[in-house]
Amino acid sequence: MTPRSIFSQVLIFIFYLLLQIFFVRQLVLFNYAFCFVYIASIILLPFDINRITLILLGFFAGMTVDVFYNTIGANAAAMTLIAFLRPSVISLLTPHRGYDERQTLSLNSMGLTWFITYATTLTIIHHFVLFLLEASDWGLFLPVMAKVICSTIFTTTVVVIIQFFRRD
Repeated sequence: MTPRSIFSQVLIFIFYLLLQIFFVRQLVLFNYAFCFVYIASIILLPFDINRITLILLGFFAGMTVDVFYNTIGANAAAMTLIAFLRPSVISLLTPHRGYDERQTLSLNSMGLTWFITYATTLTIIHHFVLFLLEASDWGLFLPVMAKVICSTIFTTTVVVIIQFFRRD
């Protein structure tokens, strides 16, 4: 990666964190659909990022949001898990010809179907862990699943809409 692309990735990472903390925090639909756009900070990182760096960035992003949401590590746990699982999800979705090393991970370069499948998979995992940790009771499984489904649709839609405005 060139210094310019690293700087660009850092800015995108910070953008999604600030967007979550200052603007999207209050964005809730019917008390079931919550928007966690900050997960795009991990979802959109380059293919060739080191796994340890990816996990550390996931933990950092989650802890940053935890500080502002007072969730005592729930976001950090969910983000660390999706950062850990991200390479496996990418390898599951790899086409037969593989990926171009210079290709960016975005809606424009990967295509709508691939991107939505990829983002939705990681978003479901994130939301399931986050809401289950917040509920801390298996008796609330059905309400948690309702929040997971509604929030996944909401978050994925917002991430895709933001991707339409991105230049590659």
